[in-house]
Amino acid sequence: MDQERIRCAFIRGGTSRGAYLLEKDLPRDPVLRDQVILAIYGSPDPRQIDGIGGADSLTSKVAIISPSDRPDADVDYTFGQVSITTALVDYKGNCGNISAGVGPFAVDEGLVKAVEPITRVRIYNTNTKKIIVADVPVKDGKALVEGDCAIDGVPGTGARIMLDFVDSGGAVTGKLLPTGNVRDTIRVEDRSYTVSLVDAANPAIFVKAADLGIRGTELASEIDANPWLLAELERIRSIGAEMIGLVQDHRDATRLSPAVPKVAFVSPPQEYRTSKGDAIQPQDIDLTARIMSMQKAHKAYAVTGAIVTATAAKIPGTVVNDCFRPREGTDFVRIGHSSGRLALEIVVEPRGDGWFLKRAALERTARRIMDGFVYVPKSKMS
Repeated sequence: MDQERIRCAFIRGGTSRGAYLLEKDLPRDPVLRDQVILAIYGSPDPRQIDGIGGADSLTSKVAIISPSDRPDADVDYTFGQVSITTALVDYKGNCGNISAGVGPFAVDEGLVKAVEPITRVRIYNTNTKKIIVADVPVKDGKALVEGDCAIDGVPGTGARIMLDFVDSGGAVTGKLLPTGNVRDTIRVEDRSYTVSLVDAANPAIFVKAADLGIRGTELASEIDANPWLLAELERIRSIGAEMIGLVQDHRDATRLSPAVPKVAFVSPPQEYRTSKGDAIQPQDIDLTARIMSMQKAHKAYAVTGAIVTATAAKIPGTVVNDCFRPREGTDFVRIGHSSGRLALEIVVEPRGDGWFLKRAALERTARRIMDGFVYVPKSKMS
């Protein structure tokens, strides 16, 4: 045959979807490995017509998994954001939604011993050098799929997977507040923005919707139809990437680091309708937010983006905290996004002259859609 076949499971994790691959089945050379992954997805090509990619950043993601040698982990997991239009796999950060599929994959592939009714899978994310603990419902030795857990952005319900992003502060930069400040000023041409840069599970830059001259309740389709807004958010994100040391020159950020840091705009709880037409009332949420993914609006809300957003909400002085309307007697933060709501349990405590993220947990669902072999032309493997 003039094609190589590679074992592959195609899994929906949260509101994302991608190939879950065993590290041992991929080339050891990182350049060749990325060439193979790009071929699997059909990148670069705006339609990804010659691969399994769905021409959407939320479905152009990959998980590479192997047994772990670490005493505190069961499996190692590397996340890759596969670019659609350029020959790049971005490994600078993690994806919380794809993380939701790692525990069930590990159970089903026999990488961990299945224990009923809940199997705890300790996942070492190589991107952020952090541990994620996944509590996976199990029956008859396999991860359960069906259940009563509903997450906005995914039709129907599924088995509840609890994810705890342990000690996820400073995941990429090493600091919960990468610049040491709760707010900074970014100047874009003739405009200045007050922003907050926070790193929890992934680094992100936050700006108020009002400062961008928008409501904050725009849906993903409206955001993507506004060329000035897309460009301005990317300019803000790029300058932030330089400020926290991910690129030396902000003009290179879109090319060299398109996925990280995230950029989001926030506003107080507001009434709006989701992309499905469901009504969201101010009392249903604690914060309104929209986040970007690979220079387009996220159709729901990234999990790692939600962790950093909710963490920023609990740090006094940030622009997110300005918009946050906390409720008494709960550690949960409810974020209103384009597809509905996302609730996270977030515990932030003072430590020294800064802050410490003690807990960041939320529920997700995942489902194995298909598995078997994905084929890659041999010409792509040399």
